[in-house]
Formats: sequence, C-alpha cells, structure tokens
Amino acid sequence: MRLAIGSDHAGYDLKVFLRDRIASHGVEVHDVGADRLEPGDDYPDFARAVAESVIRGESDLGIMICSTGVGSCIAANKVRGIRAALCHDTFSARMSRLHNDANVLCLGASVLGAALAGEIVGTWIGEAFSGGERHRRRLDKVANIETRRGE
Repeated sequence: MRLAIGSDHAGYDLKVFLRDRIASHGVEVHDVGADRLEPGDDYPDFARAVAESVIRGESDLGIMICSTGVGSCIAANKVRGIRAALCHDTFSARMSRLHNDANVLCLGASVLGAALAGEIVGTWIGEAFSGGERHRRRLDKVANIETRRGE
C-alpha cells in the first residue's frame, strides 16, 4: 500500500507521529508537507497535494491533518474523485471505508490525541470498500453531483 500524508503547521506533530507509525507497519508513506511548525503553511495547499497524489495513482489512500480536520476535508473534497472523510472515532473511520469508499482521511490535531488518531488510522487503513449494489448506487449519485458542478 502507498499512502500520501500531509498537514498544515497545526497538524505537523500528529502527522510526524502517524507517518512514522504507519511506515513501521510496512506501508510506503509519501509525506507531502508541511515540513515545519511555523504558521503560514496553509491546509488547502497540502490537502490538494494529498488528494492529487491519490487521483494520479501515486498513492492508494491519503491522510490530511489540520487543527480541526474540517478545512482539510472541505479542500480535499474539491478535487474531483476524492471522497474525503473527517473522522474522530474508529466507527466513522470503518464506515467511511466500508460504505463510502473514502480515499482520504482527515483528522483534527486539536481534537484528537495521538493514541486515538493512531487507532482511527489503523482502522481506516485496515478496511476496504464493501461493494454492494446499494453503496455503489449511492457513490454513483455522489459522482454525478460532482460532474454536474456549476450547471
């Protein structure tokens, strides 16, 4: 598995913790930044980099971390084909993969402790889309909304 991970300055410490933990389990991790703790690294830039890595096929999945995870989720979902999910618990993480085929996980560093974030990531990476006609039908409807943007 190849995974892109990014953060703004607020998510930097949690990103480094998760990046190293994920890599220790044999996952190929591509860190798209930020590379420092200084303010001025804006979450939309890194959310886009994570999302585009997934869309280009360079990464199978992506993780984006900012202060709350909300801004990152909004930004990542602007990239066509991305299904970013903001998760604060393992149940949401599991269901975002099983039912929604989420390909980017967004986390809030000011909301989650490192231990819980690690559990969420482990759960999220460990699940796969369950398929099934009902879930595929719903994802097709979501994709249809995306392609009709601006009409």
